[in-house]
Amino acid sequence: MPEDHTTWHPVPGPFPITDGETGFGAVRAPYADSIIDEAFLGGDGIVATDMAAQPAFIGLAIGERKLKAVFAALAAMLTLVVLRAGHVQIVKSAEYARLAEGNRSRQMLVPVERGVMYDRNGTPLVRNVPDFSVAVTPADLPKDPEARRQAIGRLAAMLDLQPTDIEQKLEEFKDYAGSAVTVADNLTHDQAVRVEIENASAPGVSLAVGTRREYLASADAPSLSHVLGFEGRLTQKELDASGASYQPSDFIGKTGLERFYEPVLRGSYGKRRIEVDATGREKKVLSEETGQPGRNLVLTLDLDLQKDVEKIFRDGLRAAGKKRGSVIVMKPSTGEVLAMVSEPAFDNNMFAKGITPDQFKALTDDPDHPLFPRAVSGEVASGSVFKLAVGAAAMAEHVITPNTTVLSTGGIRVDKWFFPDWKAGGHGPTNLAKALAESVNTFFYYVGGGYDDFKGLGIDRIAKYAHKFGLGQPLGIDLPAEASGFLPSKEWKEKVKKEQWYVGDTYHAAIGQGDVLVTPLQIATMTAVFANRGALVRPHVVAATTAADGTRTQVDPVTIDPQVVDAASIDAVRRGLRQAVTSGSARSLGDLPVAVAGKTGTAQWHPTKAPHAWFTSYAPYDKPEIVVTVMIEEGVEGSTTATPIAKAIYRRYFAKPASRTAAVPKPPAAPPAATVPAPVR
Repeated sequence: MPEDHTTWHPVPGPFPITDGETGFGAVRAPYADSIIDEAFLGGDGIVATDMAAQPAFIGLAIGERKLKAVFAALAAMLTLVVLRAGHVQIVKSAEYARLAEGNRSRQMLVPVERGVMYDRNGTPLVRNVPDFSVAVTPADLPKDPEARRQAIGRLAAMLDLQPTDIEQKLEEFKDYAGSAVTVADNLTHDQAVRVEIENASAPGVSLAVGTRREYLASADAPSLSHVLGFEGRLTQKELDASGASYQPSDFIGKTGLERFYEPVLRGSYGKRRIEVDATGREKKVLSEETGQPGRNLVLTLDLDLQKDVEKIFRDGLRAAGKKRGSVIVMKPSTGEVLAMVSEPAFDNNMFAKGITPDQFKALTDDPDHPLFPRAVSGEVASGSVFKLAVGAAAMAEHVITPNTTVLSTGGIRVDKWFFPDWKAGGHGPTNLAKALAESVNTFFYYVGGGYDDFKGLGIDRIAKYAHKFGLGQPLGIDLPAEASGFLPSKEWKEKVKKEQWYVGDTYHAAIGQGDVLVTPLQIATMTAVFANRGALVRPHVVAATTAADGTRTQVDPVTIDPQVVDAASIDAVRRGLRQAVTSGSARSLGDLPVAVAGKTGTAQWHPTKAPHAWFTSYAPYDKPEIVVTVMIEEGVEGSTTATPIAKAIYRRYFAKPASRTAAVPKPPAAPPAATVPAPVR
């Protein structure tokens, strides 16, 4: 028998025990046998091994190339992880630290006290009163749609709103998800308490005690609403246009002085950095920067005079059976507006408290348009008050002298067209003073368009001088929506009406008819030129601004043109205006205790409706203190409806010297500021 080196070992189970270099009891891998060819397995479970022939290393089930590929992939993945970790921890560390801090803290804009308004004597016209409001921060609402819907539903029920009301508001400001959006104002105390208690842990909902406007004089003088204006929550469009200076929960001036002086009244935000919890609710204040409160406005208006003028005007309208018109009382030398009345008017507290849809519809559907500020925005036919500018232009251009006389026989005829005087049979021989005093049309037909051998101004020079007197352009008063009026021209008519210009068009323009349009403010300012003996001064309604610390900044008068036309031309017109009161169309004012100069006007504008009635004037004649301009829409005739109103205003003004103070006094100290709490989130 040859020597046999084969030994037979029983297979003891999953962990066979072998002899070898490792010593007795070495453990072999339980699945090592699986890599041995099954040919070596005997049927009786005995493994035959040739210990001499068997190598020390058996090998792997995968090839070397595959193994290298696996190691390469693992190395690449590890490299990416290391690079990403380095990018996050080194390159982006500052940014991610900021974001992490942002999840813990927020910078809030802190509202400041809005400036208020006083009349020229220091009487408060506007104040801020506490107001509860509720805001929702969309980013802090539950992310689950059903939970979000339930949260909004609970809030709507507390506020007596529909959930869609809140959803629509949030949708309007959807691009500002991180900012608080006010969804309800003017909450009752009970509503405020309920919201605060039931939403103490509700994410995204907050209660704030802010302020709203209260217009103190509007009950007694509703016409002040057109001047003061009102504020309201800004719209998404207004917010987009404002840049970063406003938040969705802010108020903004909508009309009047509230709008024109919005940057002055508003002031600038303070800043507060706060720590918040997971629901976005404030935990503590980390830092705070004080804002700048808004400045107060001291107006040129006299509240007592405004009330009296409004009452006089309303009584005059009622006596004439009319509803619409305006009155302006101003100081000619400075342009200070002492009273400005537009009728009909409205109560701006309706908007400050939150106007209902029915109330707003009633205002907008009213055929008399009570929201319309007629004194500065109403463009109407001027009628004969326009003759002041035409008379001065004719003098300045040497078309006439004070002694130039035209024979008025009732009108003039050009071909088949007849241009009448208002007085049948005419006024006889007429110079400039008489033409103004009695409003003689024939004289101004000659002066404006010429007749026979008499060469008139022509439409171009009429428009030129009317513009110099402030017509056909905004005057720059510190109120929004000032209208420009309109002065026609040959080019305009040919382009717009597709018609040529006729001499009859010039005749109409010369007496303030046809296509000429003016505002009551323009007529008052033009009249002030004659009171000033030539100076055109910009009208204004704010005399000064004051800060919370009492510092005062005066608003100085602005002279647009120190001498519109020469003094001789001004004086010639002034004599005619005085003669209108002594012996002309305004002689009903002759018994006043002061000498008044004025001009009546009757402006035809519609083939079937009554003419507008005008009266513009100043007093005293030698040392003018005030200009009074009255316009009644469809008032029929200036001498019968507008002039009596002006007379009553003069009687009242000169009976109360307190209204005649030349210097605007310093207002009293501002009342204590309403508490402005932490900003709405």
